Amino acid sequence: MSALEKQKNIEGCFFLVLFCLTIPLANWMIGHVGTVCTANGPCLLPVAPGLMAPSGVLMIGIALVLRDLVQRRLGIEFGIAAIVAGAAISSGLAPRSLVIASAAAFLLSEFADFAVYTPLARRRLVLAVVASSILGLVVDSIVFLWLAFGSLDFLVGQIVGKLWMVLLAIPFVAYLRRRDARLGLNPV
Repeated sequence: MSALEKQKNIEGCFFLVLFCLTIPLANWMIGHVGTVCTANGPCLLPVAPGLMAPSGVLMIGIALVLRDLVQRRLGIEFGIAAIVAGAAISSGLAPRSLVIASAAAFLLSEFADFAVYTPLARRRLVLAVVASSILGLVVDSIVFLWLAFGSLDFLVGQIVGKLWMVLLAIPFVAYLRRRDARLGLNPV
């Protein structure tokens, strides 16, 4: 194995571990972190002036980008395995009332992300990450809110909160693309 292949695998494993950690952190945040915690509902954070969202949105926005990076470094098989593992972790760690909502939203949103990211990633990495993450965060928001709370009251806040995290990750993704090209590190 060449030094570049070893570096790509190490980075891929690092992204995979971070991806898996975002899921329990998001589930924990929903019940414990926020400027307002509602009875029998989520803890909320402001994501824009006058706009609140369940606090877990911050981690889910990051998860969408990390899953793309796992696939870029380790391949499609690992990208799919990460989605399945993430859904299992989500269902195992979410509060009982949120298990189905969390796992279903995660599974559907990550596969939506995967479907958009995969055909775009080799030619336009930054576009692939942005487009796939936007689709994934919309799907995740709709499915989670509907299944967890029977309402789409926080839909705009969910989308905005996740989008902030995706946008904050874009400079790092652009840096990776440039560095990969400079090193001759081809995506899987």
